[in-house]
Amino acid sequence: MENINTSEKKINGLTFEEALKKLEESVLSLEKGDIGLDESIKIYEDGIKYSDYLLQRLDSAEKRIEELSAKNGEKDKQSFGIENLNI
Repeated sequence: MENINTSEKKINGLTFEEALKKLEESVLSLEKGDIGLDESIKIYEDGIKYSDYLLQRLDSAEKRIEELSAKNGEKDKQSFGIENLNI
């Protein structure tokens, strides 16, 4: 059986799109309802890991966009000479 660190390393090595596809596959497998309890639990656990990874990636992307927007906003204010205004 695969240990948690190996599983997390595999997930962390995926692109956002690959992880999303894996999550979608997990959901579809569970929705079919034609697998046993133990396998369903394993798929559910994997789905949770993919979901957590995706949420982390989205959060990271959002923070990065906010940082870039803030930097760009400061550049815009400076180029217009309004950096001290509370706009």
